[in-house]
Amino acid sequence: MTSAFSDLFRAFARIGFLSFGGPAAQISLMHEELVDRRRWISEDQFLGALSFCMLLPGPEAMQLATYAGWKLRGVPGGLVAGLLFVVPGAAVILVLALAYASYADLNWVQAAFLGVKAAVVAIVLRALWTLSRKALRGPLHWALAGVAFVAMYALSVPFPLVILAAALTGAVLTQTQHAPETVSHPGHRHLWHTVPVWAALWAAPLVLAYLSGASFLTEIGLFFSQLAIVTFGGAYAVLAYMTQSVVETHGWLSTDQMIDALGLAETTPGPLILVTEFVGLLAGFLKGGWPLALMAGALTLWVTFVPCFLWIFAGAPYVEWLLAKPRLRGALAGISAAVVGVILNLALWFALHVLFDTVRVTGWGAVPLWSSLSPVALALTLASTLLLVVLRWPIALTLALSSGLALGLFALL
Repeated sequence: MTSAFSDLFRAFARIGFLSFGGPAAQISLMHEELVDRRRWISEDQFLGALSFCMLLPGPEAMQLATYAGWKLRGVPGGLVAGLLFVVPGAAVILVLALAYASYADLNWVQAAFLGVKAAVVAIVLRALWTLSRKALRGPLHWALAGVAFVAMYALSVPFPLVILAAALTGAVLTQTQHAPETVSHPGHRHLWHTVPVWAALWAAPLVLAYLSGASFLTEIGLFFSQLAIVTFGGAYAVLAYMTQSVVETHGWLSTDQMIDALGLAETTPGPLILVTEFVGLLAGFLKGGWPLALMAGALTLWVTFVPCFLWIFAGAPYVEWLLAKPRLRGALAGISAAVVGVILNLALWFALHVLFDTVRVTGWGAVPLWSSLSPVALALTLASTLLLVVLRWPIALTLALSSGLALGLFALL
């Protein structure tokens, strides 16, 4: 237990401001701070909490921070830990969105963002490689990954259905041992006040937007609320679904803007799902200028992260009981395997739109016009992949160098 609430604040402020590099780096930082350095949480507690957070929709690293704060200081500790994990990155995203909206039309800025897009392809490929080594542990998992890829890329099956089918398959086909139950059920008393309070907080701005006749804000709020429920498998897994909806269904942003959004989100501390804030800000700006942008960005943040607090505060007492259920572990393994196929779909989709000037959407997925291949984009993508995947450079350094190379080529050509 912490010696003072101020110690908890300082620890999670440090985690929040230094949490660059994606979930793996963020979870490692929390482990170092909470388990190794301060010894506030045991190794077993940390790993159990991580497994629980991976069962939930939403960013697992942010939810792990929230759970750790709850474990140490109850709901106030969870609020402080979760907010400190999100707020620094959200502030950076706001500044980046302001700059992007103001200067993205300049030729040299577009050249720099070609480097960002090339690096994003490499970033997604690295995520695919890392996850596949952990998640594909047998023929069933390989089959789930392959079916998920075909379902999303060629058949346009909705992402939530892919995840649901994978979870059910994993649960049903998991081999179980009928050992006696050793973890008692914690009861449901706390749910009667936790769920209504956080559900009301989640819904309040949506109801306000609807009653005020703000149709665009209502649409934004409902879409990202839905996204908060289906974001199993991390931000990369849901990006394909989000991109398809934002670009093709709603028409809020272009494909290039979505790829730029991911590249910028990779440079900030905090969870990668903060890319939703950038999308909300930019969509609001394009729709009605900065007043609407700020409202859309704030609403997007609210409906993205308030559900995370709901999941943690409602589910935290059940951690030990849930982790004793082999069917749930099987469902999680099925989801993880399917996510490999989902991220492959995302990687291919991004690569085609970065490398080719013309991409046609057919009944069997996106098909490029081969003559529209960009040699500059191909060179930048190969260089970024070499730096990030082979030489294992940090993401921020790879993004910076790829952008610098793109600017140099722009100046020469």
